[in-house]
Amino acid sequence: MLYIFFIAALISFLGQLPLGNMSITSTQIGIQEGFKKAWMFAIGVAIVEMLYLRFALTGMDWVVKHRNWFVALGWVTVALFLLLGILSFVSARKQASEKKSVILDNTLHRFLLGLVMSALNPIQIPFWFLWTSTMIQTKVLPITPEAYNMFTAGAGLGTIGGLALYIHGGNWLVKKNNASNKTLNQIMGVIFIITALIQLYRMVYKPWI
Repeated sequence: MLYIFFIAALISFLGQLPLGNMSITSTQIGIQEGFKKAWMFAIGVAIVEMLYLRFALTGMDWVVKHRNWFVALGWVTVALFLLLGILSFVSARKQASEKKSVILDNTLHRFLLGLVMSALNPIQIPFWFLWTSTMIQTKVLPITPEAYNMFTAGAGLGTIGGLALYIHGGNWLVKKNNASNKTLNQIMGVIFIITALIQLYRMVYKPWI
């Protein structure tokens, strides 16, 4: 069981390392609002990812039957991320250097923000479906509720660990290079647009894998 737990944690941790929406947002929250709120954001992200993983483990029949719903969510994600990317650039051009980004300039609890942003990232389902299928086929992951629970818990820990690296490491890197909030907002705009284009490609050529 511990082996399964740490395998899932490692997969999830490595999956968080590439720079993305969740990671850059966690960095910004840590810098502008403090580590406590950044950790609340990370926990919200992890909870939704664990739910998506549970779908991949035990609910793929339901997901396949409701495929159109997830395809529609994918298109909503494309439009939303494109909009957020454009707004980030527009805001960065007009704002003072210390103003918050579009996505953080609100009173929404950061735990809820993590839930929402993670929920709008349905590509986690095929990601985990691929990994869990591989784990099951190679007999690393037994088909038992206990093993599934341990695998899901490990994935949650790995997600939080990956975001923690951005929360604390990103904070150190930004302060060392004396980067302004305006620069971070521009980076966030780039990340949102790149993510939207990747998601657009997936929706056009690979709407469900």
